Amino acid sequence: MNINDLRVLNLGNNRFHGRIPFTLGALDQLQTLHLRNNSLTGDLPSSLKNCTKLRMIDLGENDLTGNIPTWIGTHLTSLTIVSLRFNKYHGNIPPTICHLTNIQILDLSRNNISGKIPPCLNNFTSLAQRNGSTESTEVMVPDDQIFPCAFNLHWYFDDILVQWKGQESRDGKIGLVKGIDLSGNNLVGTIPQEFSDLRGLLFLNLSRNHLTGNIISDIGEMEMLEWLDLSNNQLSGNIPNSLASLNFLSVLDLSYNNLKGRIPLGTQLQSFEISAYEGNSKLCGLPLPKCPGDSPGPSQTNSSKGNIEEDDGFITREFYFCMTVGFITGFWVVVGTLFLKHSWRYSYFNFWNKIGDWIYVRTTLYAKRFKRKFLH
Repeated sequence: MNINDLRVLNLGNNRFHGRIPFTLGALDQLQTLHLRNNSLTGDLPSSLKNCTKLRMIDLGENDLTGNIPTWIGTHLTSLTIVSLRFNKYHGNIPPTICHLTNIQILDLSRNNISGKIPPCLNNFTSLAQRNGSTESTEVMVPDDQIFPCAFNLHWYFDDILVQWKGQESRDGKIGLVKGIDLSGNNLVGTIPQEFSDLRGLLFLNLSRNHLTGNIISDIGEMEMLEWLDLSNNQLSGNIPNSLASLNFLSVLDLSYNNLKGRIPLGTQLQSFEISAYEGNSKLCGLPLPKCPGDSPGPSQTNSSKGNIEEDDGFITREFYFCMTVGFITGFWVVVGTLFLKHSWRYSYFNFWNKIGDWIYVRTTLYAKRFKRKFLH
């Protein structure tokens, strides 16, 4: 095998120290580069510009420094996955990164990146598409080209460690996941309104920065969002009503900002724990305490129901009391009259004697007819 024809290089989770060798740029057929979880230092060698077929770079959890190279966006335009998380990169996010129209995952979290978020991120065509029309990150590699680890597999499925819904997850079918994670940096300014164009985005994490301004009003346009984390910033204003229309949202964290007003009503937003909204002292409405001027809360409503039940109980006891007194009074009026007046007493008992005789006669006749009909 000619090493220059290598397509997959997996050196992740080792104990390599020092800088990334400049000679790596000679691997111009390289499609996947895994160097995650080492102790690599310095910056990326510019020779990597020659690896124009790269579709995935995972350099997370190292000690890489310097600025994010501008040539990533101008030369490595086939990239679908870029992970530089847990490094020491500083400076701004280069606007040239917006040229990566096929990007599916951009993870720059836990660095020292500053400046504003480039508004041109809506150039990420694959993130703007709701369907799965983007290319898979599956790479066909002959057995002898998986280097240096002999996996003895005909197909190599790229995997990447992503922060998915608050937990680190290694996804073997990363083509199904689309997201941006810029958390844990020093980003400032507002959230670009252009984010609303990314309708295929599944997760967006901008937490632990210094972002200001309002949550974008059209955030409901990002209809595929399942995880949204904007916590620990300085966002202000109201929560936009369109956020309540995100039907797939299962993880939400807006805590520790300066948000105010009523939480928009909707089955989604009321279903989250209080912790998703805590640290916003001027925020109100379910699941937080009610807003001023709201109708009585559940506790007051229950109390009112209790009073009604108590009133019903009182009426019921009064009713039974009156019924008992009426029965006793009526009984003794009838019995007392019969006891005192002889003619009435005679007529009363004579009436019941006649009724008894009639019943006896009718029963006897029916019994004889039954015997003649069925027993003879």
